[in-house]
Amino acid sequence: METQTPPKIGITHGDVNGINYEIILKSLMDSRVTEMMTPVVYGSSKVASYYRKTLNFPDFHFNIIKSADKAAKNKTNLVNIYPREIKIDIGHSTEIAGKIAYIALESAIEDLKDGIIDALVTAPINKRNIQSKSFNFPGHTEYLAQKFNIDDYLMLMISQNMRIGVITGHVPIKDAPSLITQDLIIKKIKVLNQTLTKDFYIRKPKIAILGLNPHAGDKGVIGNEEDNVIIPAIKQAFDEGILCFGPYPADGFFGSSTYRDFDGTLAMYHDQGLIPFKALSFKSGVNYTAGLPFIRTSPAHGTAYDIAGKNLASPDAFRQALYLAVDACRNRKVYEEITADPLKVSALEADSDSDSDKDFMEDLKNDYNKDEPL
Repeated sequence: METQTPPKIGITHGDVNGINYEIILKSLMDSRVTEMMTPVVYGSSKVASYYRKTLNFPDFHFNIIKSADKAAKNKTNLVNIYPREIKIDIGHSTEIAGKIAYIALESAIEDLKDGIIDALVTAPINKRNIQSKSFNFPGHTEYLAQKFNIDDYLMLMISQNMRIGVITGHVPIKDAPSLITQDLIIKKIKVLNQTLTKDFYIRKPKIAILGLNPHAGDKGVIGNEEDNVIIPAIKQAFDEGILCFGPYPADGFFGSSTYRDFDGTLAMYHDQGLIPFKALSFKSGVNYTAGLPFIRTSPAHGTAYDIAGKNLASPDAFRQALYLAVDACRNRKVYEEITADPLKVSALEADSDSDSDKDFMEDLKNDYNKDEPL
């Protein structure tokens, strides 16, 4: 295969009063970054200059451009989305910070729709100061899904050892049980399976499903959602050819490191998945939005107002978000090239229907259809 052109990665600056410019600058200062991608920051040249001076990074400079289509290869580019002066109030939430975070996001979205950039990496926003008539969402994930008219999407947290998504996302915990339906679980399983196959290049990914109740309901003793909703959904998805298993009790699943045996995991609600994830991967974790027509990543942490402007922020999670965006772009491109060839598609289908694969599926069914929860 021919050497691929480095993808053009759009980066939104998020909340300017947090650690965002610090982690962006620290990540892009490494010259190797521009060898694997063409970074395009949607931000403010004045804010960038302010943080360069505050953090004492005098030797780093952006290539300031008016639009992303002018981005130069092998340079760190910045689209100046707000040329006016901005009052920086380090470590505090302000109205102007929310306003220009939204402007950066909107600018990047338009360029994604026009095919000018290949992927999006979002620096953290403050979910309160960005709220307006134009942005009335609990976070990036829901906003991006709405902008691209996507119904089936998934917030997926990625680290070196774990990929975990949530059936219900940014919703009050009291509402989660009523939102968990067999149809919703199946949709999330399919999104995760497709993403692992296409964006992570995993053939026949193995997916774990967590239970909702303690001990996964303990066969109806501590709740019946597992028997009535979750297990039927797992069985249906399995019968449709997706290797998904469970429901697993969440405490034992993470405590015994069983998550390492799977390519992906689905938790029933936000904290069930994100507490163990952030406990294990807070400094390097990445938030990945599955199901979108483009690649979107973000560091798993927030604005970190408490350490903003102190040169204490680690760029590891943001750097990993950049690397994952590049890898996923390449994987998706290869997948689309392969599946676009009818001969190769036929070969893959024939391979998937081979006797060995059928035997493999039967063995898995036998293993997981014992006197234990699926």
